[in-house]
Amino acid sequence: MSTTPARPGPTAANSGISVSALMTVVALVGFVTTLDNTIVAAAAPSIGRELGLNLSTLQWVGIAYMLPYAGLLLAAGAVIDRLGRRRVLLAGCVVFAAGALLGGVVRSAELLIAARVTQGVAAAFIVPGTLSLIRTELPEPRRPVAIAVWTAALAAALALGPWLGGALAEHLHWSWIFLSNLPFVGAVWLLLARTNPAESSCCDTPVRVGAAALVTTSLVLLTASVVTSGGIATTVLLGGAGLVGLLAFVGWERRAAVPLVPVRLWRNRVFLGANALVLLWGLGISGIVFFTPLLYQDFLGMGPEAAGLPLVVVAGAVVCATPFVPAVTRALGPHRAVCLGLLVLAVGLAHLAVVNDESTMAARLVGLVLAGTGSAFTAPITGQALEKIGEDDSGTASGVLTASRELSSAFGVALIGIVLTSVRAGEIAEGVAPGPALGTGYAAGLVVAAVLQLLGAVLALVVLRPVPAVKSALAKEGEAL
Repeated sequence: MSTTPARPGPTAANSGISVSALMTVVALVGFVTTLDNTIVAAAAPSIGRELGLNLSTLQWVGIAYMLPYAGLLLAAGAVIDRLGRRRVLLAGCVVFAAGALLGGVVRSAELLIAARVTQGVAAAFIVPGTLSLIRTELPEPRRPVAIAVWTAALAAALALGPWLGGALAEHLHWSWIFLSNLPFVGAVWLLLARTNPAESSCCDTPVRVGAAALVTTSLVLLTASVVTSGGIATTVLLGGAGLVGLLAFVGWERRAAVPLVPVRLWRNRVFLGANALVLLWGLGISGIVFFTPLLYQDFLGMGPEAAGLPLVVVAGAVVCATPFVPAVTRALGPHRAVCLGLLVLAVGLAHLAVVNDESTMAARLVGLVLAGTGSAFTAPITGQALEKIGEDDSGTASGVLTASRELSSAFGVALIGIVLTSVRAGEIAEGVAPGPALGTGYAAGLVVAAVLQLLGAVLALVVLRPVPAVKSALAKEGEAL
């Protein structure tokens, strides 16, 4: 395995930010940037009624955040490694807050979409910048805890978003789904502003603007192909253009003297494997989270706020399991801990599929708790990926990992959506009522998601397995030669 020798890790004495402050930053950034991916869905009907927006325009309120976020991540990671984490994070917080404030006060579709774009651009820099801080500012024993906190924050936001959006729109006003971002981002900015300002850039090589523009455009097109509803022809056109662009980017990178993403990252077994695991997890779980509120409304007859409560159970299980993740990882090793987590997640999803015909929530609680608990133990995926790369590549590596997660979320919704709608259409064609037909389609989606987690469990045992010290030393010697 090829890795970049890392500088000695920081200690509590020489770190630019205290451990407790960094843990707080990690939790707040992970929560608020993920929340903005999910919170709009339940509030969309309220926004549409007040502003007179049709369904197509409403969809762009959500898409406008996802596209720049996913598309800019690779380029943003390279920028962070060259300009410095603190500088980029402070600027990103200001831009994110500006977008949130604009979204909360505007009353036109054009300005609301502009506000969401602004937030998406800022998130693309804030997220990898925060993950990079974990690698560069924390002593090694504290990093697994920080990654566990990060994973819990992401999972909690993913699960709480639909319920919180519905609750704010129902009891306050939909503008609060944007204005509520301000305290989170403000706290992050204040914590970072108090750190040591004497941060030098990690790399003197300038960002290759052409390569950055090509990969950004390609990722935007790929994401757009699965989150827009322009029909099969549009999906194929956008997806094909994005894929061609990515292939061109890979070819350009291979010939570049200084590639945007260092070659040593692609040669790193753990880093590549971690990205594959992130993709498998997101392909399964993201689509299930997206369609769960729909099932509970159309099949069980719940209201918008109540339909989000099952995902609150998942979030609660993630938070409760997170404190145990570092100890289990140390005891079993990261490969076995992640394998165990994905197996538990798969069992939870399978249980939900088995009891899907039940009309009560009680029958689903076991599956929801297992899904949340298993998801918490996927935290070592990110930790291992960042641990096996050098500090100078931490921003780029974080950008790649986050891009994998965002793309898997978009494609996960598309994949589970195809399964759900296909099975539902077949059931309706056979005379089944729309509600039960939706339930059957959802159960089929759960089975597909469970299979993807089983594949991930097997892969984790291979790619996250620790490399013997002798092989690691030989790899480093070979790299030096």
